[in-house]
Amino acid sequence: MPDFSKSESAFMQRAVQLARNGQFSAHPNPMVGCVLVNNDAIVGEGWHEIAGEPHAEVNALQEAGKKADGATAYVTLEPCAHHGKTPPCTEALIAAGIKDVVFARQDPNPKVDGKGRQALENAGISVRSGLMQAEVDELLAGFLSRVKRGRPRVCLKIACSLDGSIAMADGQSQWITGEDARADVQRLRANSGAVMTGIGTVLADDPSLTVRDGTLNPHNRQPLRVILDSGLRMPLAAKLLALPGETLIFCRDDRKAQALTDAGAEILKLANAAAFVDLSAVLKELGRRQINDLLVEAGPTVAGQLLEHGLVDEFVIYQAPHIMGSETMRMFETPNWTNLADRQTLQITDVTQMGNDTRITARPAD
Repeated sequence: MPDFSKSESAFMQRAVQLARNGQFSAHPNPMVGCVLVNNDAIVGEGWHEIAGEPHAEVNALQEAGKKADGATAYVTLEPCAHHGKTPPCTEALIAAGIKDVVFARQDPNPKVDGKGRQALENAGISVRSGLMQAEVDELLAGFLSRVKRGRPRVCLKIACSLDGSIAMADGQSQWITGEDARADVQRLRANSGAVMTGIGTVLADDPSLTVRDGTLNPHNRQPLRVILDSGLRMPLAAKLLALPGETLIFCRDDRKAQALTDAGAEILKLANAAAFVDLSAVLKELGRRQINDLLVEAGPTVAGQLLEHGLVDEFVIYQAPHIMGSETMRMFETPNWTNLADRQTLQITDVTQMGNDTRITARPAD
């Protein structure tokens, strides 16, 4: 890996900061930031805001104008070299007279994957890579999951009491956590391409699964609502069918599909021998639909199935400081886990106070 100076690291850090500006709007494209530097001074900045609109490099070049001639571009992701909804960024960088390009990580998208670097080098531009790749990999975890694994990154959100209960035995669950935690869930939704739950949660809570905070949804983009409903028990009066955005229902028996289709839902039948919808097939289909990040807000059945099949990439657990007792529902139903050795070891990556509640973020330990 090439050696990078402290000032170069600072410029790339700024590019990463700019990239985060697109976290609620760049879907399904990756978040990308770009900083143009000439004579050790920043002359242009940009980030990718909305899919189909100019990329980070083009926005930075527009801000820099003629000052881009002879500048170095610091970009969080390898510039694209193909015609998509917008022209290739490599062509724009070459035409502007950029002399050096530093990017954090190579774009694994087969349409790019080294082709951007090659196009720049063919034009006589010096190219280096690898600066702050770990930070960018973290930023683009969902995009990288979709491109490399063919499925979105799965984040499982759970709200529970101190003794691990998510509801009373009769289903009462609103509200276990406080307003600060619920507001943070809005952020998780806004950062996701889709939000998924099971029919049990729909029947019990009639959820919206929408982003209601306008500051997190400046372009009125709602995440895709994904419902796992084997027998299509979805009520036609369900709140989410009447809200802005799209609803996709996965089932095994689609004989009741027409009424739900008329109500605005898309129905997709998945054939499998098990009693439940095939979760791996669901994730593969969501990946095909360019969903990078999937937030799961579900009950113990769906959560347990994801856990047993090793399909959860991150857990976000909001724990309220109260005890709900024994007549309750637990976080997971894992009937196939009968030995202590079956347990999932986690690595806690963050613990943050949310009002009176505690948010625990964890990932499966390698």
